[in-house]
Amino acid sequence: MRSGLGLHLLIGNAGLAGQRGLTPSAFELAFGTCHVGHFLLTQLLLERLKASAPARIVLVSSKAHRHARGIDFAAVRQSTASPGGLKEYSVAKLANLLFSNELARRLQGSGVSSYAVHPAVVATDVWRAIPGPLVWLLKRFMRSIEDGAATTLYVATAPELAGQSGGYYADGKTAATSPVAQDQPLAEQLWEQSERWVAGA
Repeated sequence: MRSGLGLHLLIGNAGLAGQRGLTPSAFELAFGTCHVGHFLLTQLLLERLKASAPARIVLVSSKAHRHARGIDFAAVRQSTASPGGLKEYSVAKLANLLFSNELARRLQGSGVSSYAVHPAVVATDVWRAIPGPLVWLLKRFMRSIEDGAATTLYVATAPELAGQSGGYYADGKTAATSPVAQDQPLAEQLWEQSERWVAGA
């Protein structure tokens, strides 16, 4: 990044579906892609975001977070265990929400706001690991890429959301999360563990 340029928006939207395994840095594939990568990138850019305030961080989560009852910190360092990886995906999306909430708490008063969104089930190439005929059928019932981006773009740009940090949005409006997504001790634990992970501990 060139010196002097501001950074007013960071959107964390890396994802995958129907894939199993480990990342090169030895995290469960969905968790490493959807949470650890976002956490590291955010940490690397956080001071620039603060210096550029007002700024927003938007993390793309999912209503699938409701299927996760917590985070098994040992399991996220092991290969995907469930057949389709949906259990692990839910945990990764829960981590997105916990991270967003903890960002909102830690960045209070900094001018940087944090938000999480559920974009709906969108017909993107995130489904490329699923067999062609099946994904063709599934995509007929998914939202278009343009529709799927709408809530993310709304949260990223809407003037009326300025400073409303810590919210979760779906279909262009605020939405309720699962109780575990509001577990502050778990959010703090995830943050501290993530710091150790990205530091190479």
